[in-house]
Amino acid sequence: MSRSTVSEREVIVQSAGVELAGSLTLPDPSAGLVLFAHGSGSSRFSRRNRYVARVLVEGGLATLLFDLLTTAEERIDDLDRSLRFDIPLLSRRLIGAIDWAGRQPELGGLPIGLFGASTGAAAAITAAAARPEPVAAVVSRGGRPDLAAEALPRVGSPTLFIVGGWDDEVLQLNRQAAARLTAPHALQVVPGASHLFEEPGTLEQAAHLARTWFLRHLSGGRT
Repeated sequence: MSRSTVSEREVIVQSAGVELAGSLTLPDPSAGLVLFAHGSGSSRFSRRNRYVARVLVEGGLATLLFDLLTTAEERIDDLDRSLRFDIPLLSRRLIGAIDWAGRQPELGGLPIGLFGASTGAAAAITAAAARPEPVAAVVSRGGRPDLAAEALPRVGSPTLFIVGGWDDEVLQLNRQAAARLTAPHALQVVPGASHLFEEPGTLEQAAHLARTWFLRHLSGGRT
């Protein structure tokens, strides 16, 4: 997709009564906006998510990577790992970010996609069920959608599960989660990939699968 400019800036996302630091990248034009819900113990600086975001931007998609926890909460989580699995908390923050994006003049007209990794996938599933109108697609990479079991049947957005072929336990959990979905969905297995997609070429495959899915389903925005 051709584009004339790409703007990047740091933002403060007002979400669920807290301020969360974020990085917004906006191609002009943009086919949609993808919000990232990072995984356990990660942040908006996640190397893997930033790579995926670059691939999405190259396809003409805007991206918002933001911290699901405040600085003080991150310090607590570093000590006891109590918040990275608090799916209700992470979901509220993601829902708040969706609402925040809808209030921004430069973003309000864009259909929204959610990209969740690890526990962030459960937050993405829950948020998609809670905000069916703006959320047009969901992608889970190495995710734990099973942690959002009650929300799965209520998701109406087309959902893609991407799992590494060597990630046996998570693959089984994703198959079980997919069986609970009534929305259009697909499960893509990346051969030779472990949970973190660290093997050569595997993250690239996952990123391009995500881009294809989002471009297919975020068709209602500006082009």
